[in-house]
Amino acid sequence: MATKLIIAIVQDKDSNRLSDIFVDNNIRATKLSTTGGFLQSGNTTFMIGIEEERVDDALALIKDASHARDEFMTPPVNMDVSMEGTTAFPVKVQVGGATVFVLPVDKFTHF
Repeated sequence: MATKLIIAIVQDKDSNRLSDIFVDNNIRATKLSTTGGFLQSGNTTFMIGIEEERVDDALALIKDASHARDEFMTPPVNMDVSMEGTTAFPVKVQVGGATVFVLPVDKFTHF
């Protein structure tokens, strides 16, 4: 039986719902707190060892639970050549959804 490793990075706002969905569907996942580099926002990374036949089902659950949304962020103040600060205005960015990697696993052991 072939095993895959799913690495799913979701926004913190979606992580508890997704964790509950995994429990309801008998999917074991390791949950790690992570931080995104671009927005410096909180994320949760799930690591899931799963049988190849169940990968599509797990991906569908992740897709259903992870919602993209628009938020406003204020970029850091920029200093121009004269060292005068320019006013930073909030910009709308899309956050959320999920970034998912599916990797082959050479060996999977559960103790």
